[in-house]
Amino acid sequence: MVRTETPICEFNLPAIDFKLKGVDEQYYDLNSLRGSNGLLIMFICNHCPYVKSIISRIIRDTEELKQFGINSVGIMSNDPNEYEEDSFDNMKKLSLDHNFPFPYLIDETQEIARAYGAVCTPDFFGYNDKLGLQYRGRLDESRKESVDGAKRELFEAMKQISITGKGPDNQIPSMGCSIKWFE
Repeated sequence: MVRTETPICEFNLPAIDFKLKGVDEQYYDLNSLRGSNGLLIMFICNHCPYVKSIISRIIRDTEELKQFGINSVGIMSNDPNEYEEDSFDNMKKLSLDHNFPFPYLIDETQEIARAYGAVCTPDFFGYNDKLGLQYRGRLDESRKESVDGAKRELFEAMKQISITGKGPDNQIPSMGCSIKWFE
């Protein structure tokens, strides 16, 4: 697996609309997902060891962000033919097993991941209430291994965005497995 880092945040880059199917068989778009103070779009998957190591913290943070008017969504864009663990059925199972507090959507054509410029899993895109990009950093300072007292960078950035509409100037890139593109 190739380790990849996300590029720096392009502040105020507008979110790109989409219509994707969730594990609940419902379709979602930007308008149906946005919170009153913003939206966190996460490109994640089932098989990536980086995502697996932080999934409980993702769940904790996305649940807590709701109280600040920030909704969240997970999008899986990997080629499930290459990684069976990323199949739609396995997405359903993972979402149910972990009781995801956010919709988990499949990007079957990879069009949305390409449009957003997603490069790895996890890749976080934090938007304000006007759906302008304000955060493109990591979840926290612990990376794959959990570190006691790790600064919750994503949570704090999204909380700041919910209050001020602006993300922090200094952001440390997220790191993870490269998205598994169709050949």
